Amino acid sequence: MMKHRIVKSEDIFVVGLSAEANFQNISRVTPQLAKQFMPRLGEISNRKDDYTLSLQNYKHFDFSKFNPTETFEKWIGVEVLHLDDVPQGMQSLTINVGNYLVIDFKGSIPDFIKHWKYIHSTWLPNSEFELDNRPHFERLPPSYSPMNEVNAEEIWIPIK
Repeated sequence: MMKHRIVKSEDIFVVGLSAEANFQNISRVTPQLAKQFMPRLGEISNRKDDYTLSLQNYKHFDFSKFNPTETFEKWIGVEVLHLDDVPQGMQSLTINVGNYLVIDFKGSIPDFIKHWKYIHSTWLPNSEFELDNRPHFERLPPSYSPMNEVNAEEIWIPIK
């Protein structure tokens, strides 16, 4: 059994930058977005906490029909208390109320990819949960760096 918890979220307000991506170019798109966004963190005055979000906004995600060329919105951003003060050149996103399956993950980026595939191919289909059509994201603590051999992060998967 994988260690997880269920979190019922209120609306989640995100400010950040997004770009179109797919699973073939995600390893290029994500660092480019992060390089554009991270230097501008100080411009966001109403952050909810000090975590960064790495977010995937899929049109419709079904791992059993996985298509590596299907596009989705990739976001790097932060959770904010409200969307009244979005810095110029940044975008905002509201994630509607709902349940999330939250998994604490610690490991390397290759370990993360294996773990993510296991969750979607094996664990979720054999659980009592169904995917909900809302954004998926990872909450990254300030200590997170793609240069670290091992990182800790939270994986948030929308469920119903």
